[in-house]
Amino acid sequence: MSSAFLALKDLSITLSGATIIQHMSFSVRANTLTTLLGPSGSGKTTVLRAIAGLNTRVDGEILLDGQAIQQLPANQRQLGMIFQSYALFPNLSVFDNVAYGLRVQHQSAEAIEQAVTGMLATVNLSDKRDAYPHNLSGGQQQRVAIARSLVLKPKLLLLDEPLSALDAQTRVDLRDQIRDYQQKLGITMLFVTHDQAEAMAISDDIIVMNAGHVQQQGAPMAIYTQPANVFMAQFIGHHNLLTGDQLLALGCHHTRTQAVRAAHHYIVRPELFFREEPQNAGPVVAIAGHLISATMLGDRIRYRFATAVDQLTLTVERLNHTTPLALNQPLTLYLREHDVQEVGPHA
Repeated sequence: MSSAFLALKDLSITLSGATIIQHMSFSVRANTLTTLLGPSGSGKTTVLRAIAGLNTRVDGEILLDGQAIQQLPANQRQLGMIFQSYALFPNLSVFDNVAYGLRVQHQSAEAIEQAVTGMLATVNLSDKRDAYPHNLSGGQQQRVAIARSLVLKPKLLLLDEPLSALDAQTRVDLRDQIRDYQQKLGITMLFVTHDQAEAMAISDDIIVMNAGHVQQQGAPMAIYTQPANVFMAQFIGHHNLLTGDQLLALGCHHTRTQAVRAAHHYIVRPELFFREEPQNAGPVVAIAGHLISATMLGDRIRYRFATAVDQLTLTVERLNHTTPLALNQPLTLYLREHDVQEVGPHA
């Protein structure tokens, strides 16, 4: 497996006279699902369209399987692309929509029948081969769009927020199916979303973007547990982002590796506060306060914990199988100093 199946090197993209992407570089491993994640306007779709050959004002290199493709027209890049809209032909059946690209390639009727029948089985739509798009649910239409791209056996499949038009449950179901297709077929996928849960659930690797720059790239667990900077700490999860001054006021004077510095930022993950003082865990800080709100999140309860320090409020999460904590009652929570992580100096 190549370590850099797709590589962007010093990529800059200009649209309408404005530079949207500036000197961006990253790589994608073969046979993985990599997600471009970031807030709206961060440049995710712009990068995807540049890889696909749909943006023309591009500087830098785009290498796919060792070949420079930035000068090739879109139809010669051996890519598939799936958009937010399904872009199906309303007058064609499911079978004919999936077969469309193969017919453009002038493949034989026998080869098309075999390829399309197999792909419809892969996406669990064999019973819908003669149906038309208006007879299908949104999730089924998107699976047709996925099948239409996959049947062409692209080197790389690009997905631009393909689940955004779906209801919540269908979205979860289809994201899991996309991951299943990727693993079964061994295809390389580059997936764009602004949904953190979606990215965490399906990705081998996540590339987080903001304002046209890569902020961090890594596996989902690393992105969550080890944010590289203040932006990442604020964007990923519900980390408590604290200044060194605030930590010192809480009574926390050290992290796992060094003394707390007043002019730096630190994070504490919301699940790392304890109701009972942990034993044999190194230095522990006792934080007095009270809970001011509780939000049910299904498997977890998220609390807001008001401390006695300069109106500082912390986010605390506990699994839902534990006894709910009472609001507006005196409470002491415990924090292990080695669970405090530095993320950088003040901006």
